[in-house]
Amino acid sequence: MPRRAGWTAATLAALAATSCWAQETVVHVGVTKSLASATTMIAVEKGYFQDAGIKVQLTQLDSAANVITLLAQNRLQIVEGGVTAGFFSARERGMPISIVADRASSPLNHKLLVRSDLSDTIKSIADLKGGSIASNGAGTVTTYEIGKILASAGLNVKDVDIKIMSFPQMGVALTSKAIAAALAIQPWASEYVDQGMARVVADPDDYADPRPLTIAVNMINTDWAKSNPQLARDYYTAYERAAYDYCQAYHHGPNRAEVVDIIVKTGIEDRPETLDRYPWPARNPNGHVNKPGLLDMREYFRKQGLATRETPIDDFVDYQYVDYATSMLGPFDLQNKQSPLAGCR
Repeated sequence: MPRRAGWTAATLAALAATSCWAQETVVHVGVTKSLASATTMIAVEKGYFQDAGIKVQLTQLDSAANVITLLAQNRLQIVEGGVTAGFFSARERGMPISIVADRASSPLNHKLLVRSDLSDTIKSIADLKGGSIASNGAGTVTTYEIGKILASAGLNVKDVDIKIMSFPQMGVALTSKAIAAALAIQPWASEYVDQGMARVVADPDDYADPRPLTIAVNMINTDWAKSNPQLARDYYTAYERAAYDYCQAYHHGPNRAEVVDIIVKTGIEDRPETLDRYPWPARNPNGHVNKPGLLDMREYFRKQGLATRETPIDDFVDYQYVDYATSMLGPFDLQNKQSPLAGCR
């Protein structure tokens, strides 16, 4: 199996040694289907988990908000998904869960869209007052993004009518005029504009403070991780190995076609042409999240009554596994150094 150039003999020997003691150890992982899940699929398809003696059992999730209890009960050992109010609420109740790795951070290329026929009516953020805005969940990061945008005009989510629906449903609602606006992720954000349904009124990345905005993460059952420390370290070594691959492809490196093939093969996106037409979400290749940003998000949810306490950041963010991975893999080295894209560096 091909290996990344520049990996040390010690790294590969350690992975091989791990494989000897951990043959086909099953790790149950919950994944929300989006382009951000490509990293996990790369690790599966290229055998990185297998190299570490790990068999990943994937469970498809509609939203990470719905499975925090499954993670806390160790029915899933790892969950990949958006940062939600449910996570902070669960930590306040002492559930054994923690954020351990980045999954998607700025630039996100999310967009706040307004129906095309309302272009003369809604010309600014302030004009959204009293209107209906679609989000994929009340306690999700998209509602946080909407709140940050509205705050720039002295508004909050109570000044609008939040409608909860999936991203594909937003296109139907825009067409039927059931909503005035929507906070959409890629590829829907670009598709709805290209199809003439909507225009962009705001980019959440422009309103995120502090930056970058971390919106999706890896969460782990801490009791399981404490009982299986080397297994957790090896899992994230394989995972970060794939994150490096994703970031090289994000910057149109030499592995771009290979990664696109994996994304299509695994059903993340069945239209390969959209992967070249629309932007990909970025991430931090070393796995670190923006801690101040997460604290701001927690404070937002607290003000909305969806979280209650101001717990210290180190109580729910733990870098030990991704830092171990970096020590094994070495720092990320961007191959296409001429890439103008921000993020994934």
